Amino acid sequence: MGLYGLEWGGFAYRKVQGKMDAEQYCEILDEGMVESFEKLDMPENEWYFQQNNDPKHTSQRATQWFSDNNIQVLQWPAQSPDLNPIEHLWHHLKSKLQQYETPSKGVHELWERVEKEWNKISPEEFRTLIESMPRRVKAVIKANGGHTKYKIVK
Repeated sequence: MGLYGLEWGGFAYRKVQGKMDAEQYCEILDEGMVESFEKLDMPENEWYFQQNNDPKHTSQRATQWFSDNNIQVLQWPAQSPDLNPIEHLWHHLKSKLQQYETPSKGVHELWERVEKEWNKISPEEFRTLIESMPRRVKAVIKANGGHTKYKIVK
């Protein structure tokens, strides 16, 4: 299994209006997932996807979308920051936002700060997180599913 699917799935971006539901989630998948796998020249029988167990991800609609597109969804434990490198990016981003001397004056200023700090994250930081996946999985197996050094301390 290549880790490319994890990279696309973990770090793709699309601005969503309001709270995302299963329909919006499938629209996002439609907009680029299959195309991304094809551009990566991955054989169709090697398409894997990792996501957390959010209800929109496990909805009948999303499950059908993955089946229709011949994409294997990895079984994944819910609430598992040890296995979700995106959680480390959120933690990093929150830390950067807390370093501002004054709180944002509204949602627009907050969004500008988020965008500014997100754009400062280097490609190497993304790569490091993606490449940590085999070590993360081994650590969770060794801990019998318990917490590992990858757990985010909040």
